[in-house]
Amino acid sequence: MLKRALLVVFLALSGCSQMPDYQRPAVPVPAQWTQAAPVNEMRLASSLEWHSFFPDPRLQALIATAIEHNRDMRGAVARVEEARALFGIARADRLPNVDFVASGISARTPGDLSLSGRAATGHRSDVGLSLLSFELDFWGRVKSLNEAALAGYLASEEARKALRLTLIADVANAYLSLLELEERSTLARATVASREQTRQLVSRRRDVGLAGDLDYLQADGAYELTRADLANLERQQAAAANALTLLVGKETNDLPAGRKLADQGIVANLAAGLPAEVLLQRPDVLAAEHRLIAANANIGAARAAFLPRISLTAGIGTASKSLSGLFDSGQGAWNFQPVLRLPLFDAGRAAAGTDLAEARRHVAVAEYEKAIQLAFREVADLLAATERLAEQLRAQERLDKVQGERLKLAEARYKAGVASYLEVLDAQRESFAAQQTLVQTWRNQLSSAALLFKALGGGKQDEPAAMAN
Repeated sequence: MLKRALLVVFLALSGCSQMPDYQRPAVPVPAQWTQAAPVNEMRLASSLEWHSFFPDPRLQALIATAIEHNRDMRGAVARVEEARALFGIARADRLPNVDFVASGISARTPGDLSLSGRAATGHRSDVGLSLLSFELDFWGRVKSLNEAALAGYLASEEARKALRLTLIADVANAYLSLLELEERSTLARATVASREQTRQLVSRRRDVGLAGDLDYLQADGAYELTRADLANLERQQAAAANALTLLVGKETNDLPAGRKLADQGIVANLAAGLPAEVLLQRPDVLAAEHRLIAANANIGAARAAFLPRISLTAGIGTASKSLSGLFDSGQGAWNFQPVLRLPLFDAGRAAAGTDLAEARRHVAVAEYEKAIQLAFREVADLLAATERLAEQLRAQERLDKVQGERLKLAEARYKAGVASYLEVLDAQRESFAAQQTLVQTWRNQLSSAALLFKALGGGKQDEPAAMAN
């Protein structure tokens, strides 16, 4: 009966957790996006695989390589394993640790210290099982620490997912930037060749008196200016290639053929949903929430420091004066040592520890709310950019066509002698600028779609193995 009563008391006390109930803070953002999302054939970003959103085979190979070899990604995976190990340590503290112990002691006592007045030598051998300082978690201190460790592990796992998603978007962005510079460099080379031909034409016209020195100097200046632009673009292209290699984490050879910017097939028809639904599922927001849960759990551990703590030390085995008699009949031995620690005076250490835990929870709340607000702004900005960039691209395509026709007409008028070379020069400059801007706009639109995929938490990912609480 006494044992049953003690068990009931133990179970009742074990439920006296000092950890506050966790309540998710209200979402500090508007209920709707400030900009309407695309409506045609909407896709849910969180249900899309990244390789279905980025259909370019070359880009797919680069992203897959980056996920495996990027050093930041490797560090994130290692931090997850670190947090998993810390959680395993905290979880182990909730159960008793039993060790097998074998020991031998030999000691000599001087004659002036012995009762007989003669020096004595003693021997003792022990073998048994030992339970060392197991805490009875009456107030939930160990459980709170376990909850905090679990939340820390989950936060690191969500941080890994967030980094993986960011890495996918960064590789896509770097690849698109490299494509942009390659295509702009190609246009610049074609323009350099065209202006070289124009310069030669003006030179021949000058030789026969149909053009003056000013026309030739203008043609020569336009040619050199385009060469300078080409050199600058090639410099940027080399830097972009190096940046992409750094992101990928290794040199990549034998990659499949890629697509041009206009053929990428990246479409930003992603369903934004409601902010409260989308933002709370983003990995970075989930990581911030798990850090908040960990801070909340640490308050329980800090509060438990004010209360009595009971730990048990015990052992069972055999003992003997000599090793040969260790397992003889009647040599059984055991010890049991409960220890009660009741804080009386600690100069305010426990109170300061609770204040520290409370302050860290307030910090975690602020960081969680800030993460949601930043995520809301990111999505809202990209929704607006997606729509406006589509309009800009359509206008830029029309402008490129118009400037191309204007250049053809200006060159024909100059060859017919009814227009000055200045008119041709202006048309060349405007046409070249329109071509370059068109490529830039293509890249901006594709990059905006890639960033929107990331901002909406896109990309299905393998979940970590479930861990028991």
